[in-house]
Amino acid sequence: MTKSKFIVIIPARYGSSRFPGKPLASIDGEEMIVRVCRRASETGVEVAVATDDERIRDCVEKAGFTAVMTSSDHKSGTDRVYEAFCKLGSQAEVVINVQGDEPFIAPSQIESLMGCFDDDETRLATLVRKFDSSLGFEALFDPNLVKVARGEDGNALYFSRSIIPYIRGEEWQKWLDVHTFFTHVGIYAYRSETLAEITKLNRSPLEIAESLEQLRWLENGYKVRTAETDEPTIGIDTPDDLKAAEEWLKTKKTANNK
Repeated sequence: MTKSKFIVIIPARYGSSRFPGKPLASIDGEEMIVRVCRRASETGVEVAVATDDERIRDCVEKAGFTAVMTSSDHKSGTDRVYEAFCKLGSQAEVVINVQGDEPFIAPSQIESLMGCFDDDETRLATLVRKFDSSLGFEALFDPNLVKVARGEDGNALYFSRSIIPYIRGEEWQKWLDVHTFFTHVGIYAYRSETLAEITKLNRSPLEIAESLEQLRWLENGYKVRTAETDEPTIGIDTPDDLKAAEEWLKTKKTANNK
């Protein structure tokens, strides 16, 4: 599928309970949302930001990117992305949802997701990563790190904040030695007609239980294809995350200059 068949839309809202104004936070002298746009644009795919705040819109447009004003009432980034897609009048066949708090997203990760749509059967897709066992069991237990169980066909079977699967017959201290766990990377892609369908679905019981929107799709019978990445990403949810990201960037720059 040619790149003209894709569009990247980045949902970015100003009012975050844990980090108000997060998209405009500076990382190494550049606003977070602009960094995300630049990374996404390196794929050669059309990029637009969907926001509910004029300050974010102005920042994005000043940097030379497209921004679309959307409702402040959306309950999910997917809903915001769909409104922007419609307002843009885009003819893209596949919409890629890159989170506005992923300033270090790699263009290769977006391209891996695009590759899922070489198969005409793919309707929805997302990324997964093998869990780094050196981080230890406590890191895997973190409910903010979403785990994924996959079938042999590469489709997701389930997403959970709990550790899945449970390893029967082994002490939990040995689980990382006997099984490869996968974690979710929060970037999605949808066929445009599928995006229109899933925005009409009601919240589902499993989604409400785990607070994971993608469970709504699984509960309604949609298959979610997964692509594997080994690229590191650093999502920014809190001011402390931002400080950690800035330190990581400094370390990376120092290593590259040696």
